[in-house]
Amino acid sequence: MYDVIIIGAGPAGLTAALYLERALKEVLVLEASSYGGQILTTDKIDNYPGLPGISGFDYSNLLYNQAKDMGAEFAFEKAIEIKDKGKIKEVITEKNTYKAKGVIIATGADNRKLGLENEDKLVGKGVSYCATCDGAFYKKKIVAVNGGGNTALEEALYLSDIAEKVYLIYRRDEFTKAEKKLVKQIEKKENIEVIFNTIITKLNEKGGKLASINIETKDEEPKTIDINGLFIAVGRVPESENFAKLVNTDEAGYIEAAEDCSTNVEGIFVAGDNRVKEVRQLTTATADGTVAATNIIKYLNDKGGK
Repeated sequence: MYDVIIIGAGPAGLTAALYLERALKEVLVLEASSYGGQILTTDKIDNYPGLPGISGFDYSNLLYNQAKDMGAEFAFEKAIEIKDKGKIKEVITEKNTYKAKGVIIATGADNRKLGLENEDKLVGKGVSYCATCDGAFYKKKIVAVNGGGNTALEEALYLSDIAEKVYLIYRRDEFTKAEKKLVKQIEKKENIEVIFNTIITKLNEKGGKLASINIETKDEEPKTIDINGLFIAVGRVPESENFAKLVNTDEAGYIEAAEDCSTNVEGIFVAGDNRVKEVRQLTTATADGTVAATNIIKYLNDKGGK
C-alpha cells in the first residue's frame, strides 16, 4: 500500500514525487516508457528559469535522479486503469495491481499524427516526430517539417543546421501560434523554405522508405516534393484515454481539474500537459506537479490518512 501513486514520470510527475517525498509519503511512480516525458528529446531548453541552455536529456536525468535519491520508487509499467474503491485506489498496469490512498495522473500528451496511409509503416524509415532524436540521419539531405507552432519551428531550425534544405509546411497563412523570436529566426535561415496554406495529402515510399510527399496548396495545383525525411509537429494528444471512464475530460480528451489540480473523483489529482489549461510548457508542468502534490498531501492528512 502506497500513500500516492503517480502515473507518469515526466516533469510534472517527477516534481510531484519530490514534494511528496519531502512530506515523508510513500510514493510509487509508474512510467510506460522512459522518464522525462516529451522534454527528454529537446535539444536545448532556453525558457526554464535558472537552467539556460540545458538539454532535455540532462534536465530529465537530473530530475529523475533527484526524485529517486529522495526515496521515490519507480516501476516501468503502463497503467491501463484506475479503480476507485473509496479511500483506496487501485491502479492496474499491464503486469500488476497497485493500491494507494491517492493518485496523481501525470501522463502528459503524445504526438498527434496526420492520419495518412503509410504513416505508421514509415516511422523510422523517413517519418519522425522528433528532430533531435533522428535529425542526425539526414545530414546534407532534404527534409520537411509539418506544423506551425513553437515545436515545428524549433524542429526546422534544428534541422537547418544538419540538412541541406528544410521545407516548413503549414496549413495556415501565417505563424499565429509561434513565438515571434522563432519566426524571425526562421526568416533568416536561407535553407528553410516556408510553404503556407498547405496540407500534406500523401506519403510516397520507394524501397520501403519515404521518397516524397504530395501536397495541396490553396489556389495552386497539387504537387509532389521529393524529400528524404518528414518531421511531423502538428500538436499533441492527451494520454488520458485509459482513465476517461473515471475522471471527467473535455471534448479533446484533456482531464478537467480545479485550480488545486483535483479531479471530479476524490483522491485523484492531475498534473501536466494532460489536463485542461491554456499554457503547456515545462514551467507549467513542474508547477502542476507542485500544486497537485501539495494538495494531495492535504487530502491525505485530512481524509485519506484516516
